[in-house]
Amino acid sequence: MTTGSVIFGDNADVLPTLADGSFQLIYIDPPFNTGREQVRGRTTMTKATAETDDSVLTVTGFKGQSYERIRHSLMRYDDRFEDYWGFLEPRLQEAWRLLADDGTLYVHLDYREAHYAKVLLDTLFGRESFLNEIIWAYDYGGKSKNRWPAKHDTILVYVKDPKNYVFNSDDVDREPYMAPGLVTADKIERGKLPTDVWWHTIVSPTGKEKTGYPTQKPEGILRRIIQASTNEGDTVLDFFAGSGTTGAVAAALGRNFVLVDQNPEAIAVMRERLGVSGVDFIDATERAS
Repeated sequence: MTTGSVIFGDNADVLPTLADGSFQLIYIDPPFNTGREQVRGRTTMTKATAETDDSVLTVTGFKGQSYERIRHSLMRYDDRFEDYWGFLEPRLQEAWRLLADDGTLYVHLDYREAHYAKVLLDTLFGRESFLNEIIWAYDYGGKSKNRWPAKHDTILVYVKDPKNYVFNSDDVDREPYMAPGLVTADKIERGKLPTDVWWHTIVSPTGKEKTGYPTQKPEGILRRIIQASTNEGDTVLDFFAGSGTTGAVAAALGRNFVLVDQNPEAIAVMRERLGVSGVDFIDATERAS
């Protein structure tokens, strides 16, 4: 029987309370558009002023990497990077600690922020730990007439140990060939292994998956991620849990899960979606106070 926990609280406070190496897979969908004041249900950030102190050169940081030079160079180029770095860096350090030795991190991003996160993750995890940049392409919503319409998200994939990680290609749901006339009947019947470009519709506004949560991601995306990077009985963490899609898919696939969110609306959605036997709802705000 799978188990699940939904924790109501700030992930910056909750993550340090979790044990080292507890999770085979961490998937996060952090707020986009850092550098602009925003409220997206889960956090508020304001634009900071970049520092341009040329006296700061190189400081040895996380995992022995020297990245202060990189950070200051990028801040001089675009001070929104300071917001992004300051917000995500401590949480990603915790993610590295919480991953099992053969664990995998998936970071789901808007196209406007992916380049910031790639530099940050290369620094924290090491470029050798970069596994994939997945492009999730969809076709829904308005179409711009003064530029190419933006119809994709980016998912960056990093492993804790590039020589030892889980990737179950045979377990992933396969997809139809785009040119079936060029392959055999056996291959058509089996379907093909997905590449790093995933064509998948968004959550339908009228579909049965729809919870009403504004940033909900489709179960098909999480299903593919969890199938590939975990085994049955493993535990998955999502600390920007939103509508709880990660937990719903993990449970359906026989995986355990821990979800964290500080938005009461998200907790209410998850309670309705996941409030079954075996799922604990924990109020970490009471414990913190």
